[in-house]
Amino acid sequence: MPTPPRDTRPRSQQIAADLRADIMSGDLAAGAKLPSTAELGQAYSAPGATIQNAIGILKAEGYVEGQPGRGVYVRPTQQQTVTPAEYAVPAAPGQPYAWITAATERGQRGASRLLDVGEVAAPVQVAAALGLAPGQPVVRRAQVLSLDDDPAELVHVYYPVDLARGTALAERRRIRGGAAAVLAELGVELTAFEDIISTRPPTSDEFVTLELPTEVPILRTFRVWAAAEGRPVYCEVLIKSGHLHELRYRCSV
Repeated sequence: MPTPPRDTRPRSQQIAADLRADIMSGDLAAGAKLPSTAELGQAYSAPGATIQNAIGILKAEGYVEGQPGRGVYVRPTQQQTVTPAEYAVPAAPGQPYAWITAATERGQRGASRLLDVGEVAAPVQVAAALGLAPGQPVVRRAQVLSLDDDPAELVHVYYPVDLARGTALAERRRIRGGAAAVLAELGVELTAFEDIISTRPPTSDEFVTLELPTEVPILRTFRVWAAAEGRPVYCEVLIKSGHLHELRYRCSV
């Protein structure tokens, strides 16, 4: 008889995963006090050191905090619910990027920091989406978005050179209102986008840039924007910390 599959992760990671799931689902609400180390140890048949390690993982991820003399409490939720369709409309002239406006409406301070702008060889996935041969040049803009001074998202945007050369898209400066505002000025009307979403462990660059805790995956969105005539206009690779973000999509049928 085959051996049934089992969770081979360290016991502290298993316990942290259970508690994390309860926090993210709301079963452990913000402000709730976690059971004591002894109570958790009894519930999970685990020694105190293992429980403390599990709590340490959640503290590093920002889910819980210790209050001296009182215990460990669930922090106010750090989870950001992102609705991609909200950013489909270009910002009005003179207005900031819609992502920053949305942060302000939530009572947060959103900001962007430009990392790099230049022509690079198109990655295979980007080339396929834009109808280019792999390795053909594209204009790439890289930036990191932050919320209340904490890095929240790493963004790489790829444009065909015949569209971006000679425009603000190829200049090493931030663009007020975002790329959609520039494209609107160029007469390019964005009408639709398609997302491919995946998760994986972070690269070293992503780990450092987003200041991630250990053992946290990233949420990767590969987005292709199309214009009115159906031509793919540009691609985005959006990298978010997996423990702090969730995506909301709506569909009417």
